[in-house]
Amino acid sequence: MLPSAQLAIFAASVVLFVPMGLAGLHLSRTKMLFFSGIFFIFLFVAVHLAPYFLSISHLLLASIFFPSPPPYSLLPPSSCLPFLHRISWTHVSDPAWSWDPSAPVRSCGFQSLSNQDASILLNGSWILVAGDSQARLLVLALLRLLLDPTSLASVEPDLFKRHSDYHIAIADRGIKIDFLWAPYERNITDLIVRNIQPVPPYPDVMVLGSGLWHMLHVTNSSNYGESVNNIKEAVFSLHSPVLPHMFWLGLPTLISSKLNTPEKRERMTDAMLDAYGREVARTKILRQSGGPLMLLDVRWLSRGCGAQCTEDGMHYNGVVYNAALQIMLNALSSLALLSLQELLFFFFFLVTKLELSSCVHN
Repeated sequence: MLPSAQLAIFAASVVLFVPMGLAGLHLSRTKMLFFSGIFFIFLFVAVHLAPYFLSISHLLLASIFFPSPPPYSLLPPSSCLPFLHRISWTHVSDPAWSWDPSAPVRSCGFQSLSNQDASILLNGSWILVAGDSQARLLVLALLRLLLDPTSLASVEPDLFKRHSDYHIAIADRGIKIDFLWAPYERNITDLIVRNIQPVPPYPDVMVLGSGLWHMLHVTNSSNYGESVNNIKEAVFSLHSPVLPHMFWLGLPTLISSKLNTPEKRERMTDAMLDAYGREVARTKILRQSGGPLMLLDVRWLSRGCGAQCTEDGMHYNGVVYNAALQIMLNALSSLALLSLQELLFFFFFLVTKLELSSCVHN
């Protein structure tokens, strides 16, 4: 049975559009004029109710994923994106996380998606993850969400073959996942320029991120910034009117006392980590700076989990990458609704232009 909110929306639509349609059919001299008029009026009303429509769409999406509606009003998705990383950690037994209980975050209706929820959201999608071992751990978190334990046990050894790519297709859900080993930023740039750019269609979701190898073997923040900027330019060179949903996987918190070689303890310091972070911000590759990639802030997440969540000082327990994954999935839900808003405004502009052109010619 439909939730009461959906019934109310349906009833309001009937009350608004049925009398309008009957009157239009009676008064119009041609069916073409009638349908043109109805379509124009529908888009006109939809656009003027866009803020309300977005909240309704968010509610409908939430009702699909999460049958029990929250006891608070949902904010539009554009207002919720800045709150995605507002999470809290508990360490009673094993580390666990949840979204912050403050009112703005609650109003966004963020949820930890289940296997079924994620399968619906990602159905038919091609997901490409390129980077170092941090990116591989994110892929593991995604597989743990999508696969049952038996299937996961059979594919996990292939995923963790040293310094190798990994590919899997989940046929019954039409989901394709590719992990490409790219420990240096130039590897990611080459991947975009040589492997992706010439051969559309492009992935629906791309997650890019590296820096640990650069910090250890190059140890030059300005050089790192130049390399990240090359990635941004490669992304903008994609010949597509619509870019994939793109994410940047940030570097983790580094626990110096747990790093397992003298070279790592000497070069992979907090000061160097800060310098690398400033270079990423300077390139403006991130969405918050007007760039194309949304940040998955592993440094913030790993800091919240704490030193007890890592054995080697740089790779963290699965709970950290699960948090990053759930942030990404909730971001995709919000971005889908934003795309719906953009589509409404595009159709409104197009129909208005056609109507004005018709009036001029008549």
